Amino acid sequence: MRIGIDLGGTKIEGIVLADDGREIARARIAAPHGTYTGTLKAITGLVDHLAPTENRETPVGIGIPGTISPATGTVKNANSTWLIGQPFDTDIAKLLDRPTRVANDANCFAVSEATDGSGRGERVVFGVILGTGVGGGIVVDGEILTGRNAIAGEWGHTPLPWMTSDECPGRHCYCGRDGCIETFLSGPALSRDYSETTGVNLEPAKIVRLAEQGDRSATGVLANYEDRLARALAAVVTVLDPDVIVLGGGLSNIERLYDNVAEKISGYAFSDIIATPVRPPAHGDSSGVRGAAWLWPAQKQIRAGQ
Repeated sequence: MRIGIDLGGTKIEGIVLADDGREIARARIAAPHGTYTGTLKAITGLVDHLAPTENRETPVGIGIPGTISPATGTVKNANSTWLIGQPFDTDIAKLLDRPTRVANDANCFAVSEATDGSGRGERVVFGVILGTGVGGGIVVDGEILTGRNAIAGEWGHTPLPWMTSDECPGRHCYCGRDGCIETFLSGPALSRDYSETTGVNLEPAKIVRLAEQGDRSATGVLANYEDRLARALAAVVTVLDPDVIVLGGGLSNIERLYDNVAEKISGYAFSDIIATPVRPPAHGDSSGVRGAAWLWPAQKQIRAGQ
């Protein structure tokens, strides 16, 4: 048995999985905003709710919107900025008093889909998060590829490839640079594109519905989004050449992406043929929290402090 926690910007979700992947329990609470100590307390309370406090051997995996810096041991690259510079993994392990592992949330998504999801049986899986932010995770032979600097898969903070003249130099990103993929492919970016085209502010789901009804503005904005996503993924395919790409996050619910983007990648990647499938997540919104639980594979011996 293992516990998974997915720390998001608006919610914290927890799950308990059996060794065979069956869901035993699940709970969700609102995420505190702007408070590091409040975040720690919320996670601790959720874990104690999911598993009896007297059973301290049940391990916990936690996915966070950032990563632990190998140089400082503190959180970096988090869009939940109150986590940045904090020794989150050390602090939460002390509070939980359980075997604890922490990983980037996109890595958790990727390991979930590689373990028993849309990437099952594939050697190299690239998991994509298209939501409030944009991120990526890489799994090779069932193991997360973290990288020497703990930034492997941070695809959202590379420049959008092959920018057109009207896209240059790109929008300013919270990371301090201009033209990051995140500023073009996140949910807020899609809404902003539609607003700039029509003067109307709509959430992505409503834009998709309008496109399905034949609205020209919505259709054009989505087509532009698909082309940008294809360019961004073509760069990944050219460098990593994964066996499968799995989309996650709120925008992964846009069904037309799976046909249109996969076809467009071929026009940008450096190959005569591109056979890389682009798939929806098998576990939907649950993939991130399941992946956090899978940070403790069933076959590995669990020891405190491992």
